[in-house]
Amino acid sequence: MVIRRNLLRLLAVLFAFAFVAAACGSSDDDDSSSSSSESASATAEDHGDGDHDEEDTSIGGGLSQDAVENAVDSDDEEEVDEDAPVFDRSTLEGLWEEAAYNRQQMVDKITAKMDAGEWGVGDDNVLRGPAGFEIDLNDCPSDWSDTGGITDSEIRIGHTTAQSGNLAAYGNIAVGWDNYLQWVNANGGVAGRDVTLLVKDDGYVAAQTIEFINELIESENVFALLTLGSPNSLAVYDQINEECIPHPFVMTGHPAWGDPVMHPWTTGLQMSYSTEAILWGTWIKNNLADDLPVKVAGLVMDNDFGLAYELGFEAYAEGNPDVVAEYLPVRHDPAAPTLTNEVTTIAAFQPDVFISMTAGNPCLLAIQEVEAAGLLDEVLAAFTPSVCKGIAAYMAPAGMAADGWWIVGGGLKDTTDPKHMDEPFIQFLNKNLEDGGLDPSISLLGTGYVYGYPHTEAMRVAAELPGGLSRTNYILAVRNISIYSPMHLDGVTTELNGAVDGFYIEGSDFSLFDAEAQTWNMVGDVVDANGMSPNCAWDKDNGGCR
Repeated sequence: MVIRRNLLRLLAVLFAFAFVAAACGSSDDDDSSSSSSESASATAEDHGDGDHDEEDTSIGGGLSQDAVENAVDSDDEEEVDEDAPVFDRSTLEGLWEEAAYNRQQMVDKITAKMDAGEWGVGDDNVLRGPAGFEIDLNDCPSDWSDTGGITDSEIRIGHTTAQSGNLAAYGNIAVGWDNYLQWVNANGGVAGRDVTLLVKDDGYVAAQTIEFINELIESENVFALLTLGSPNSLAVYDQINEECIPHPFVMTGHPAWGDPVMHPWTTGLQMSYSTEAILWGTWIKNNLADDLPVKVAGLVMDNDFGLAYELGFEAYAEGNPDVVAEYLPVRHDPAAPTLTNEVTTIAAFQPDVFISMTAGNPCLLAIQEVEAAGLLDEVLAAFTPSVCKGIAAYMAPAGMAADGWWIVGGGLKDTTDPKHMDEPFIQFLNKNLEDGGLDPSISLLGTGYVYGYPHTEAMRVAAELPGGLSRTNYILAVRNISIYSPMHLDGVTTELNGAVDGFYIEGSDFSLFDAEAQTWNMVGDVVDANGMSPNCAWDKDNGGCR
């Protein structure tokens, strides 16, 4: 069985390399926003309400199979602005220069539109932005203030997260983000103000999230909010939008955050779980061609988070019966101390592919239970989810049982992965962690910089717009954001475009874990399909995105 497993893994690597080697959007020096904006506009037309000559194969909130195939197979080179400067990403100074350039590009673009009267808050009290983006401020509470949460010396951000319970490890993200803000504040802050992070531990309990959000809005006078967890964020994002409070870069990949029309104050950051589901299916199609159709089992966290994965892959399986013969989702209690019964049920199903659709400590439990059941030697491939890419938290504790697991990783760098540790930004953040008395070997601390970086860049842009830092200027900056993120693999585009492109990241790596070297080995190039995901108005009672 071990020989079979190793042989299949080798074949999978070879097939996957052939699959992704032609992926588009992997230019290391692509900072152009014009071509991506055009792509997003074209996507809005492709996914509009009109008639289509071809069947729409999207599942909502994620890439369609056609979009993925086009991204993989296209030989077209993306347009590059030849007049744009080239920055040295091998030095921290080069990264800061590139960041300043990108911020200025956004400031100039937005300011020109505001000066022309096209964007910004009009006489009718409606905020307008790119690609038809609008917020009617007349619907905001009567006591709402555009500068709420801002003083002459401080910008207050409220954050709910899990620092206790089964997903407590994710609480380290907030600690890392706060560490980044300490460096920001020590170096001038944002427009001369310190950014203060107010963290509340909701234990991944949605009812507690609701209570804390109420407290942060009513008592703490926050400028913006950030939530962690799909069920937690879904429980409060209606309220946050009704209160007209910025809620950008939510810490979850639920497709519901791609809704710039009904929830304009909310955006996501990481790759949509619906896109991840499509990429799992695409990997199976291209790597296991001789075994198709295959039986797939999913270990699903029984909440709104797991449901997004389950619905996403179910839609893929139903639309691709030539790839997936049977799909068995087996749900587990998010607080379950073991997953033995669930994995036993899956093993009896005898799947060809196992996919973990869970989060937090259950990711580690899944790896351990799959190994204990002997299932890893039987399946053709096993996937752990993008939310559990952290080596220190989820892979290293499993020892050799983690060897050979695949991931659709969303392009995120692990700050403890040997291949990235010499990069200037990661050296910078690890030194900051050490200086703050924190342990750089905890990779989720580094993940805090993934979220802190775009938040800060958007605030800096907003502060330079006409009228200065405000909630409306901030959300304009967020909906126009187009930056290079040093915490993502080159080739993963990080940008938003008003009402037509609600997803910050629409690309991913395919990586295989090497337990001996404690590293994720990316197979082939990044697949990026920026601007190709249809927006998502979430309706779980009717099958997900509408």
